[in-house]
Amino acid sequence: MKGYILAIDLGTTLVKFVLFSQSLDLAAEHSKDYKLEIDQDFIEFDPESYWKVINDGIKELILKSKIDASKISSIALSSQAETLILLDRENKPLRKAISWLDDRSKEEAEIIRGEFDVDQAYRITGQPDVITTWPITKILWIKRNQKDIFDKTRRFLLLKDFIIYRLTGNFVSEYSIYNFSYYFNIITKKYWKPMLDYAGIDEQQLPKLIEPGKGAGFLKSELADELNLTKNIPVNAGALDQMAGMIGVGNIKKGIVSETTGTVLAICTLVDEPVFTGAKIPCHYSGIKDKYVLLPVCESGGISLEWFKKNFYKGKDYEYINRQAKKIPPGSNGLIFLPYLTGVNAPEYNADAKGVFYGIKLKHNENHFVRSIMEGVAYLLKKNLDFIESSLNISINDIFSLGGGAKSPVWNQIKSDVLNRKIRVTSNRQPTALGAAMLSALDLGMYKDLASMPDSTRNIEKVYSPDPHDDYRMQYQIFLDLYRSLEPFFAG
Repeated sequence: MKGYILAIDLGTTLVKFVLFSQSLDLAAEHSKDYKLEIDQDFIEFDPESYWKVINDGIKELILKSKIDASKISSIALSSQAETLILLDRENKPLRKAISWLDDRSKEEAEIIRGEFDVDQAYRITGQPDVITTWPITKILWIKRNQKDIFDKTRRFLLLKDFIIYRLTGNFVSEYSIYNFSYYFNIITKKYWKPMLDYAGIDEQQLPKLIEPGKGAGFLKSELADELNLTKNIPVNAGALDQMAGMIGVGNIKKGIVSETTGTVLAICTLVDEPVFTGAKIPCHYSGIKDKYVLLPVCESGGISLEWFKKNFYKGKDYEYINRQAKKIPPGSNGLIFLPYLTGVNAPEYNADAKGVFYGIKLKHNENHFVRSIMEGVAYLLKKNLDFIESSLNISINDIFSLGGGAKSPVWNQIKSDVLNRKIRVTSNRQPTALGAAMLSALDLGMYKDLASMPDSTRNIEKVYSPDPHDDYRMQYQIFLDLYRSLEPFFAG
């Protein structure tokens, strides 16, 4: 097969469209944003408007790239996970999509927690707890609050399932997305029937599940005509965005960590078999067949910096913020930040935890605060990596940084210094889209395996080497002690 691979990354508020050549070099890229409708705990959007973003984005990318559209020979997907879409008997959306960020189903999460043994469910789903993010809680909310819609539902889909359907006409999805449904068994790679039965879902209402990176079908002929694409282009199911990003940076064997500092801080490391720990680190089926991923997600990651920028650096961009943070010495002159604005997930799991600035003195200004936020997220990263190594007997040899945080030289250096490890940043600007394209290329037989793919997919743009500071060593210990000391007060 010759031609370009079109990778589409379905993000939370941004959709990315990236063209890769046969040698997997980035040929063109484009992005389109869309707005969520937010009303307190309710966060929704129109599925048809989202599909229009996809349709328009493909056309705009082709126009921007100036390539012959007939040379696009496959489409690959990466995606967020938990957003829920309900279709009627004519396969039309019954209501607005419910975003993974939506927090309406607190009561339903408690109900499920009371009906199922959470420890046993952890060893089935890989998820340590029932939280409002999981689609099963939203489905139960609809059943309890919008029974007429629930009764009319023919298909319960996640966002990527919906896009695959609109591209191919098929109801197909893949395992790595369903890690986050709370009705998927990561061991058997089948839907978890007791949970489906409890919620009143028939398996026929759900998409057929296949391995990540496998073909989901072919582009519909009428859509090919509309987009000026060749008919029967294969559409690859791809993988969850985090799993695709792992592949895109070369995190395809044990001993490597990729950390993504986006809105959340996500930490991914590959293991050969499911690992269930006393500390309940989330365990997922990976984007590589019969491999698993330990994936602690710390919701208080980049969102802490976003919060500070929005409220205290109004009108300033991140380049300005990075310059200001660089002016401040390591340790922020004693200012320490606990980045728990949305509670803490791994490794403690305490929804009541609060964000804290500690050690404020008259000498501190806004630049100290912003650097302390970067350092606090680095301490949280270290806390999780130390736990993975010490409790699971995993030796971490390489760390790759992805996401918006990877664009910040000062933040990368802080992480390297705090961890006392090298931090690698790849030259590819779109590692998640690249990972999806690599899976598609592999499935089409262009390459023997992931390791045999062109060296350009593993190019390192920058390596940050550690310059350890005593301030970091001392303040990391204070960081740990502060959490332990304040934990009894968080619930108040």
